[in-house]
Formats: sequence, structure tokens, C-alpha cells
Amino acid sequence: MSRIVLVTGGARSGKSRIAETRCLLNADTAIYIATGQAGDDEMQARIQEHQARRGPEWRTIAEPIRLVAALTDSNGTGPRLVDCLTLWLSNLMLSDRDWQAAVSELVTCLAQQTSPVVLVTNEVGMGIVPENALARAFRDAAGKMNQQVASVADEVIFAVSGLPLRVK
Repeated sequence: MSRIVLVTGGARSGKSRIAETRCLLNADTAIYIATGQAGDDEMQARIQEHQARRGPEWRTIAEPIRLVAALTDSNGTGPRLVDCLTLWLSNLMLSDRDWQAAVSELVTCLAQQTSPVVLVTNEVGMGIVPENALARAFRDAAGKMNQQVASVADEVIFAVSGLPLRVK
């Protein structure tokens, strides 16, 4: 398995399933680093769906902000799955943190990992230009983040209708 794998795609494209399968390709157990927070009923349902799909081979670390610390602390323990970078970015932006510095720190951290990391992110730049400034800022930030992470990834997979398309 490649050391750093980025799985991207649109909403409900099968990214997480592809990433989960990829993460367990050569391992019996893995760590799931979850960045989502159950702020409403819909998000709680999504989190529960993901949890129900995973079996006992997964250990979950919930970390909405301190992703670099979670990766650093878990390095050397086997493959890790980060689901997802766009939720992490949203958490950073909504808490008024310096997302650009955080992304730079993440890219540096990824280059230093010895255990595999599979990261899930959303491709948000393929639709219409959002109407409000916050949504446009998020779309632009997500695009920049995805480019930076893809540049250090050994492999990039684009999820389309549940199918993986290898881009890099």
C-alpha cells in the first residue's frame, strides 16, 4: 500500500467505503480518525452510518481540530484513515483558526509519517459558484488544501459512483 493516499470525490460518491477498503488492504486492524462533529440530527445520522459500517478491526479517534496531533500520536501503530479533511477544514474555519497554517502543518506531518495514511476529502470546486462569501471562501480553501495534500500523496483516487479512479 502507498504510504499516503488521498481519496477525493463528490458527495455520496463512495469515498469513505473506498478509503476503508484501501486502509485494510494489507492490515487486520486500522485507526479511524474522525473529524466530524454531531452538530445536528443529520450529521449524527451520518456518523452513526459510518460507525455501523465499520467492524471490530477499527479503533476510532475523534479529533475535529487537532488532526496533526492525532496523526503524530498514532504514527507507527499501523494504517490510519482520516475522514474527512473537508470537515476538518470547516471546523478550523468556523473556530477562526488559521487554516492555512494548519494545512501547512498537516502537509509537513504527512511527509514524516512512517505508517500509511488514507485521507478522505471532498471535491467541492466542480459546481456553481456559491452565492455567499463564506461558502466561496470555503470552496477556495478546500481547493487549496486538496492541492497541497495531493502534492505530497503517493496516490490520489477520485471516487465516481462508488468506483475508484486512480489519478496519481
